Amino acid sequence: MATLPNPLPDPAAAGLDLPPGSLVDATLDGPWHEPLLWYADGAADQGDWAGLRAAGRRVGLLPVLVTGGQRDQWPEAWDLSPDSASYPGDHDPEEVLAGYWTDYADDELGDAAPADGANGEPGDGASGKPETGSGSGTGSGSGSAGAWPGLAPVPAREAAEDPDTAVAGIVAVVAGDADLWLGGTRMALVPARRSADIPAAIGWTGAVNHENDVARLCAVLRSWEDRYDARVVVLGFDTMIVSVGRPPATLEEARALAAEHYAFCPDNIDQSPPYDLDAYAQKAVLDQDAWSFWWD
Repeated sequence: MATLPNPLPDPAAAGLDLPPGSLVDATLDGPWHEPLLWYADGAADQGDWAGLRAAGRRVGLLPVLVTGGQRDQWPEAWDLSPDSASYPGDHDPEEVLAGYWTDYADDELGDAAPADGANGEPGDGASGKPETGSGSGTGSGSGSAGAWPGLAPVPAREAAEDPDTAVAGIVAVVAGDADLWLGGTRMALVPARRSADIPAAIGWTGAVNHENDVARLCAVLRSWEDRYDARVVVLGFDTMIVSVGRPPATLEEARALAAEHYAFCPDNIDQSPPYDLDAYAQKAVLDQDAWSFWWD
């Protein structure tokens, strides 16, 4: 995945002055032939992010926060599988999402109760499954989730700030409250040239019950980078947080993107109240500067 030699085996030789930390080469199939990532021994400090980003980029490393989560599972215990990851650039994001939609949406959304529709308000969720909402492109109470609605358009508004500034804001929030955010985070560096490729670069398997080849998810993340200035900020055993520099600013834009989120991570809606795609668009997508994903 890295396009420069991996500097992690000897960071000092690459000019990196890192705090105490650990190199991770543990995978499902035994030790990898080189470190997959480095992560700090101590809790993340928001002040470290800019320095790690600047130093790492020069030698082909990108920063990400890692979390042990509530079960205290740090990267050595993540069941990493770099052999299972292909190259994100080999996959078309719309084809990937359309395939997921076909596999999951009709079964899970098809028999949901219809939304109120005309006024754009979500339905009452009486069925206990996600509702599709007439404005979301996912059907309108016909008993089927409908055809894949296509990729959401780029938001009409310009980004309020550059992506690095948006990332720094999310890092400050996450690193500033360890108890609130995932049970604590630590700084990490990964050999990757773009943020979207970080999961594939380490062979992350957090979404394995949804997708065996994480590079296909990374292809979608690349598309979100391009359209929404999205960046991968936090990874856990089966969780991901993405910063968003250019979020949807209208409900129509948010509903269109919510369909992509459902295809990318159905558990966000299927297993999280209010189990309603339209409500998810309003609560978790519209004007949100971070997206959170979790796979069962």
